[in-house]
Amino acid sequence: MEYRRLGASGLKVPALSFGAGTFGGRGPLFGAWGTTDVREARRLVDICLDAGITMFDTADVYSAGASEEVLGAALKGRRDQVIVSTKTSLPMGDGPGDAGSSRSRLIRACEDALRRLGTDHIDLFQLHAFDAGTPVEEVLATLDDLVRAGKVRYLGVSNFSGWQTMKSLAVAERYGRPRYVAHQVYYSLIGRDYEWELMPLGLDQGLGAVVWSPLGWGRLTGRVRRGQPLPAGSRLHDTADYGPPVEDAYLYRVVDALDEIAAETGRAVPQIALNWLLQRPTVASVIIGARNEEQLRQNLGAVGWALTPEQMARLDAASARPAPYPHFPYQHQEGFARLSPPVV
Repeated sequence: MEYRRLGASGLKVPALSFGAGTFGGRGPLFGAWGTTDVREARRLVDICLDAGITMFDTADVYSAGASEEVLGAALKGRRDQVIVSTKTSLPMGDGPGDAGSSRSRLIRACEDALRRLGTDHIDLFQLHAFDAGTPVEEVLATLDDLVRAGKVRYLGVSNFSGWQTMKSLAVAERYGRPRYVAHQVYYSLIGRDYEWELMPLGLDQGLGAVVWSPLGWGRLTGRVRRGQPLPAGSRLHDTADYGPPVEDAYLYRVVDALDEIAAETGRAVPQIALNWLLQRPTVASVIIGARNEEQLRQNLGAVGWALTPEQMARLDAASARPAPYPHFPYQHQEGFARLSPPVV
């Protein structure tokens, strides 16, 4: 397993990390994507550690806290071997204090996560969404307190826009607060919006990308193909509307390119999609999830080799999308391009 620095921090994380979103199976569909219990989770953790995957990601909202509980139980006795990442800010109830990043909510969320995970510290504590109702100064002061208390080691965000991220970093610098070092983002061959603003920001400000849903909400597993019905048992039957939308024509164009390269390399479609991500700028770790051992072992095959520059270029071309304003001038006008070369 390759290990990479997480942004501008000194923390080394594995190129692949494991997402525990399928652990627990409690609560509504959005938060409960699987029913993995403690026994099954221990087996998946065993396989991860044998392969060098040492970072495990979860969130309080996953299975209404059950994901953290199952992960904590599965890691019992080997906590010092792993990096535990969790997130908070999304609603955990209907009460006025059950969502957001207020001081009271963050302190309570951290304490609850520590209890559920069965640990005395969280290695990477991330805000799951930007809270426009709480001053950034309050958020960062609270996170600073948690770091100083030894309950949190590193800080990150997830699903922030460019201005939200930059404002937070500016406030941290102004008041001497700990800076965010990670941005957990949606990024895939069929979801490349991250590249327009957040990737250049990450390069400039030292934010490492921790990628969620790298297989495009399950669309790049190799089971979805042109002219074929959605396979029975695919979770897309129930969850497609929850994820980022993708036009069929665009999806099939990317899948066709993946199929061609799969035939050339002898690799599975998801392995190729993951390998492409691992070669992209700012990517520190790609989160893989699995409901069973077979899925996990297949995803592990994404490391230890590399697509050729020619194959990368073909995938880039197949998945290219028109740049949104104000980014499109940089694509089409030489004068703009000279001022700000594209990220490569």
